[in-house]
Amino acid sequence: MKKIKPIVFFPPVILLLAAVIMSFANKDAFGKIVNDANTWILVNFGWLFNLSGIIFLIIVVGLYFSPFGKVKIGGSKAKPMLGKFEWFSITLTTGIAIGILFWATAEPMYHLVAPPASLGITPNSPQAAIFSLSTLMLHWTFTPYAIYTIPTIIFAFVYYNMKKPYSIGSTLYPLLGEKSYGIGGQGIDAICLFALVAGMAASLGTGVLTVSGGLSYLFGIKSNTTLWLFVDIAIVVAFVISAVTGLMNGVKNLSQINTWIFIGLAIFIFVVGPTVYILNLNVESFANYISHFLEKSLFTGIVEGDPWPKGWTMFYWANWLAWSPITGLFLGRISYGYRVKDLIMTNFFLPSVFGLMWMSIFGGGAIFSQLHGVPIARAVMKQGPEAAVYLFLSNYPLASMIIPIFIFAAFLSYVTGADAMTSSMGGMSTTGISPESPEPSMLMKIFWGVLLCVVSWVMLSFAGIDGIKMLSNLGGFPSMFLELAMAYCIILVAKNPKKFDSFKEDYTKDGKPID
Repeated sequence: MKKIKPIVFFPPVILLLAAVIMSFANKDAFGKIVNDANTWILVNFGWLFNLSGIIFLIIVVGLYFSPFGKVKIGGSKAKPMLGKFEWFSITLTTGIAIGILFWATAEPMYHLVAPPASLGITPNSPQAAIFSLSTLMLHWTFTPYAIYTIPTIIFAFVYYNMKKPYSIGSTLYPLLGEKSYGIGGQGIDAICLFALVAGMAASLGTGVLTVSGGLSYLFGIKSNTTLWLFVDIAIVVAFVISAVTGLMNGVKNLSQINTWIFIGLAIFIFVVGPTVYILNLNVESFANYISHFLEKSLFTGIVEGDPWPKGWTMFYWANWLAWSPITGLFLGRISYGYRVKDLIMTNFFLPSVFGLMWMSIFGGGAIFSQLHGVPIARAVMKQGPEAAVYLFLSNYPLASMIIPIFIFAAFLSYVTGADAMTSSMGGMSTTGISPESPEPSMLMKIFWGVLLCVVSWVMLSFAGIDGIKMLSNLGGFPSMFLELAMAYCIILVAKNPKKFDSFKEDYTKDGKPID
């Protein structure tokens, strides 16, 4: 208790417990408050969410080719704490892994049968199929990972090269100086902590639904609050076991296992599925994604009165932004010993390419199945999005073996993510975290993990997955302004890294990084 930062720790805990109690006591009132706030934000600032995604993408690509890309995190003598495949595996499976498992087959069904009315696309048509897959590419590849990479870069540089405290407030030091510390900096940490816990609760909700949907499919168990509770408890137990082994053992080992499972599943579906169809649809959809990138990214629907962007693209950007500051703390922390250019390759480019392939294979396969008689869309509408992947996989050879493997991958994805994020959450809310002593106490990690699961189960049971998602979406609003400030700080640093870097010997006399 003596190490707790009260301004960072108590406000998000109190707010989350209040949300849980309100959702339990008065579901309708809770839903109205959260929905009204969510609608106000998206109506008035949806354009900025969309524009921010483009800005972050441009900055990340620009940094890769800039002289700043040669700067080494931790100085020229720093040795990486992870091998490149280990690093990539952790980045992939602690980011949006549970999302690609859950939504790859479910999301295209929504776009296929109900594309945006203002675009005049006929439902279930070839044009709708291309729109569905190209939209999946937009939502799950380069833009989301750019949103994650901005705070990762600035935190890694500020923490290791500028030797500033383990805090999100520290990322604003190039702009605010000493004002980024103290009460103001802790207030920023508290807001981001609330946003992440709400976002993690939503992610855990989708994870619980994915695993429960699989158990329901395999064993005929009804997917209800009781099953959700048992799955939730199992995740907590597995997370605690992983946490006890230490971050660099638990997360590292689980991430590599999960990455190989992902690769194996993708290869299997590609080989035994409609391979030629997937390749052709992927090529057409990727061309649509590239040629209409700006149009799709900046689509607000305000002129035509189309609500589609608010329910999908804007909503996703808000959700990624809610996660990004604290995700950046974790990903930045494990980037020690690598150049900024390597960081961008591993945290932005490679997982985006993996997302493209995954969405092309699973999304393209699901679209083929739907258009050729498998009623995936009907299952999504009647049973929920968690039903999509199991109905999809049930039509493939060896389904009785593949489905349990898929369930196991979903389970591991959330355990891995929870271990990584609770480490960051515990570090933010306690004192004494440094590169020499990077881990918070085990009790603090367990506290945040248990709180996450309690919040997720209660709100999933009483407010529904949409209620949790809208709550997490609210966290993306302040995070958007914070990340825009981070982006500005990166530009300041990139223009003259020697001015900010503690390792002056790594630069030439005119301030250029030594390659």
